[in-house]
Amino acid sequence: MIKQLEEESLMTGKLNGSCFYNLSYFYVDCAVNTWRSSCGTMPERLTEMLMDTWTPLIILWITVLPSIFMAPMNQSQVLPSGSSTGLKRLTEEQRVLNRSKRGWVWNQMFVLEEFSGPEPILVGRLHTDLDPGSSKIKYILSGDGAGTIFVINDKTGDIHAMKRLDREEKAEYTLTAQAVDRDTNKPLEPPSEFIIKVQDINDNAPEFVDGPYHATVPEMSVVGTFVTKVTATDADDPVYGNSAKLVYSILEGQPYFSIEPHTAIIKTALPNMDREAKEEYFVVIQAKDMGGHMGGLSGTTTVTITLTDVNDNPPKFAQSLYHFSVMEDVALGEPIGRVKANDLDIGENAKSSYDIIEGDGMDIFEITTDAQTQDGIIRVRKPLDFETKKSYTLKVEAANIHIDPRFISGGPFKDTATVKIVVEDADEPPVFSSLTYLLEVHENAAINSVIGQVTAHDPDVSSSPIRFSIDRHTDLERQFNINAEDGKITLATPLDRETNMWHNITIVATETRNHSQVSRVPVAIKVLDVNDNAPEFASEHEAFLCENGKPGQVIQIVSAVDKDDPKNGHYFLYSLLPEMVNNPNFTIKKNEDNTLSILAKHSGFSRQKQEVYLLPIIISDSGNPPMSSTSTLTIRVCGCSSDGIVQSCNVEAYVLPIGLSMGALIAILACIILLLVIVVLFVTLRRHKNEPLIIKDDEDVRENIIRYDDEGGGEEDTEAFDIATLQNPDGINGFLPRKDIKPDLQFMPRQGLAPVPNGVDVDEFINVRLHEADNDPTAPPYDSIQIYGYEGRGSAAGSLSSLESSASDSDQNFDYLSEWGPRFKRLGELYSVGESDKET
Repeated sequence: MIKQLEEESLMTGKLNGSCFYNLSYFYVDCAVNTWRSSCGTMPERLTEMLMDTWTPLIILWITVLPSIFMAPMNQSQVLPSGSSTGLKRLTEEQRVLNRSKRGWVWNQMFVLEEFSGPEPILVGRLHTDLDPGSSKIKYILSGDGAGTIFVINDKTGDIHAMKRLDREEKAEYTLTAQAVDRDTNKPLEPPSEFIIKVQDINDNAPEFVDGPYHATVPEMSVVGTFVTKVTATDADDPVYGNSAKLVYSILEGQPYFSIEPHTAIIKTALPNMDREAKEEYFVVIQAKDMGGHMGGLSGTTTVTITLTDVNDNPPKFAQSLYHFSVMEDVALGEPIGRVKANDLDIGENAKSSYDIIEGDGMDIFEITTDAQTQDGIIRVRKPLDFETKKSYTLKVEAANIHIDPRFISGGPFKDTATVKIVVEDADEPPVFSSLTYLLEVHENAAINSVIGQVTAHDPDVSSSPIRFSIDRHTDLERQFNINAEDGKITLATPLDRETNMWHNITIVATETRNHSQVSRVPVAIKVLDVNDNAPEFASEHEAFLCENGKPGQVIQIVSAVDKDDPKNGHYFLYSLLPEMVNNPNFTIKKNEDNTLSILAKHSGFSRQKQEVYLLPIIISDSGNPPMSSTSTLTIRVCGCSSDGIVQSCNVEAYVLPIGLSMGALIAILACIILLLVIVVLFVTLRRHKNEPLIIKDDEDVRENIIRYDDEGGGEEDTEAFDIATLQNPDGINGFLPRKDIKPDLQFMPRQGLAPVPNGVDVDEFINVRLHEADNDPTAPPYDSIQIYGYEGRGSAAGSLSSLESSASDSDQNFDYLSEWGPRFKRLGELYSVGESDKET
């Protein structure tokens, strides 16, 4: 029995999925079971001896057994199955040992991927000890790929792979095997699950999924500077063999760069690589599996490495001396030349700033940097004068803006150059002795008197005579003249300071030899004041005097104005006319604020006695000579309240009855308005007297007799309408003049409508005639009788009604209604009559 168990154990284990013990414990259990069957319980010492005896054999078996099951997949693999009766022998009593049992992997098969041959590949064999060899056992296989990829011989239990397998598509297959009775298909033991693993071979080359690569590294970097890292992938099994073990190397790109074989990190291999010498490098990287040994597969990718710029080069002028020439009349800020300091660097590292560090024209010229071209632009800051200085020498410097401290030892990052500027003579326009002129003249200055002078000269070496003129666009009234030779300005028309205090004119200076050389200068002329205007009242004053006023009461305060503008301000003197000095009613008083107060001498003024008083007042200024004028103040006597508030200033208001109050006046006014409203309503009703009566909607017009009191136009009124036209719409539309009235204006006959065509609707015809009558002022009165006796011709389809019809009911035949469809069938039955009806 032990021999049989050993053979079964060598076949890897049971197929029924039960928990299997290590072979050593299995042997011991069998020995203990044999002892008990014959001798009873085995002593504990004997059990230990048995374990010590079988231990070397067990170790030898464990060492040899894996080599049996790790054989190549094309060899036969057998998975025997123990019988159920054998399992029953392992009772719970026999499993009382407490030693830890080592698990044994028995349920795996292996098959090489990509293996192909003329016949299917034998993967392994299934066998059960219940099979006596009488072909009563039938093996069944199910699970992943059963029947398509893997096929089992139901008699022998041999499993074959029918297709070529690829581990990268599917690495393992889980299947279930079972032994059943061939005749009854009853399972002989429970189904057992096992795995067929696809064993990897090196059939996939490494691939760079993210390639090709692009990387940058600063120029002048030290050896070993990190550049980038690449990664390759291998689809083979990374845990089995070396199929996916990659080693990286450089095929192209040495000696500039290196790569670490296992990490694929690319680094610089040469120092001081200069971007200005070579900017881009093309590197080819190879990844090889099998640890880089011969026979492994490989893949490549490219890495484009670009050196980035650093500021390791100073700017350098293309030449040490520059020559420029400029006209002396060049405008300020105008560029006169460009210099350029070249820098081998790029971007921010190539930017330079320019300065003038020496020279005799540092305050005359300036230099700026062109942001686009990095040129130095020389411009003029101040005006040039050929007659004063004909040339300038400058020393300009170009320096980098951004400095890299690592390369300061390489020398100063700047350069200098000399610039010589020659000023050329130009025909310049005349130059005035002043940029602006201010002249003053009194407003009473005499005509042709000189009020000022302007001077100008030609700045050129060959001086040209100058002629002066006034730009008449600035002196439209021609109030000034100028001497063309010496520039003296004279007065042409009188001036008035009160009209225009300032005059702004422009003087033009022109070279005699070259009329295109012209200069202009503004001249402001201020008109000085003289006392030539008399003072007068500031406004038209009208004073009011209360009848119940008191003596000495101030009636009015008046002020005066003067158009002149004396230097010390205005001071006015007020007085009455000599003949009014002893005025019995009023007197005047000068106030400190240069105003005048009018006072009443007595009380008891009466509007009935005198309503208005006129008081002439003389106003004089303090000018030299003084100017004066007489203004008259109107004083009106008014009725005032006890508080001195003016209420009424006319005589009519004074003579009104005392008992008439404001309420009575309002009542009288309301009565007048009411009377006006009544008159308006009466006129309106009178105007609408002849309008037709309003007829209720529920009354029939044809059944009412309407009587008109208006007699009308008599017999001739019947000719206002052509009644024949209404009876026959096809008649000619003629014009019949009114004979009952005589129109004020003669209107032309209405020619707008064409003759009425056949088949016209009478309703439409009447509407058209009604519209014409409403818009024709020669139409008859609205209450004239108009006869519409035309019935109409009807439609071509005829009429179903017998009204106004020339045929009788008996002559009509309504049989055609039955032909109109089911909707008219009932109507046809009602109107149709048979022979018997006709006889009746």
